[in-house]
Amino acid sequence: MPHAPPLGALLRQYAAGSALTCVPVDQGLLNRGYRLCTTRGRYFLKHHFDPETADPAAIARQHRATQRLADLGVPVAPPLTGRDGRTVAVVGGHAYALHPWIDGRHRHGGQLTSAQCGRLGALLGMVHASLERVMQTQARARAQSSEAAETVEPAGSATSPDPADTFALIDDLLARVRRHRPADSFDELARHRLLERRALLEQHADRRPPRGGSVGWVHGDFHPFNLLYKGDAPAAIVDWDRLGVKPRAEEAVRAAAIFFVRPAGALDLPKVRSYARAYRRTAGATPSELAAAVHRVWWERLNDFWMLRWHYERGDTRADPQFPAASALAVWWTREYDAVCDAFAD
Repeated sequence: MPHAPPLGALLRQYAAGSALTCVPVDQGLLNRGYRLCTTRGRYFLKHHFDPETADPAAIARQHRATQRLADLGVPVAPPLTGRDGRTVAVVGGHAYALHPWIDGRHRHGGQLTSAQCGRLGALLGMVHASLERVMQTQARARAQSSEAAETVEPAGSATSPDPADTFALIDDLLARVRRHRPADSFDELARHRLLERRALLEQHADRRPPRGGSVGWVHGDFHPFNLLYKGDAPAAIVDWDRLGVKPRAEEAVRAAAIFFVRPAGALDLPKVRSYARAYRRTAGATPSELAAAVHRVWWERLNDFWMLRWHYERGDTRADPQFPAASALAVWWTREYDAVCDAFAD
C-alpha cells in the first residue's frame, strides 16, 4: 500500500484492537484517508498530510470544535480519544486522527430535490450559527485555564484579487501551455479559457469589489465530498481542516457554486434559490449580505486559476476533471450575473 500508515503504533495509542484491513479512500485532494477495519470495529483513519493544516495544535482545536458541535446536534463525526487523552496522534513526525466510520454517500446538488436543497442551506446556516457559540465557549475555556485565548486572523478583511496580477498570471500560464509537449486536449481547453478569461477581465476590470463584509467562524471547505448522506438525510460533515474566520456569506455562495454547478458550467438557479432562502433564514443573513457575497465570489472565480496552476506548475492532475465545468462557470456567471444575484438574494 502506498504511504501505508503505521497501524501498529496508532492502534496501540487508541486501544482500537488489531488491524484486519486498511484501504485508502480515493476521494479528497489534500489529505490521505483510510477505511480501517479492526478487531474492535470500523474506523476512518485520517493522515493530516497537507502542510498548511497539519499542525497538531490546530487539528486539536478543530477536534474540540466538532465535539461541541455534536453536542449541539450538528451532524459531525468527532475523533476518538487516545490513551493519553489526546485526539491527535503524532507518529514519525506525522499527525493522524481516528474517527468512527460513517456509512453514507456523497450527493451532488443534481441528486437533491428542491426540499433537500433547502435542507442543505439550513444545515450550513446551522453550522455557522453553532460555530459562533462553540468557538466563543472554547475561547473562554482556554482563557479560564490560563491558556492563551483562541486567536483568529482577520481573513475576511483580505483584499480582492488585483486584475493586474491576474493578467500576469494568465501570460505565464499561456507560456506554460505553449511549452507543454505533447500538446493535448487539456492544453487546448486551457488556452481557450485563459484567452477568454483575459477578455472578460479587460471588460470588467472596473468591477473589483471592496474588502469583505462581516466575518465569522466557517467550515472552510463545504462541498459534496465533505458531506455524507444516509438516505435523504445528512449524516456527517467531515474534513474541518479549513476551520477559520472568514466571511460567512461567501462560504454559502462558494458552496452553492460547487453543489449546484451543472456539467456545462451553469448553476441550477431554482435549487440555488431554495438553498439560499433556507441558509438566510437559519444563519440570520440578509439578502444584501448574500448579494455582496455573490459579487465577491464571482470576482474570485474570474481571477482564479488554481486548477491550471496545479496542472502546469506542479504537474498535479488530480483536479483536471473539475476544470471544464469550473472554467465554464466563470463565463456563464458573468453573462447571467443579475439572475445569479436574484437567486441568492430573493
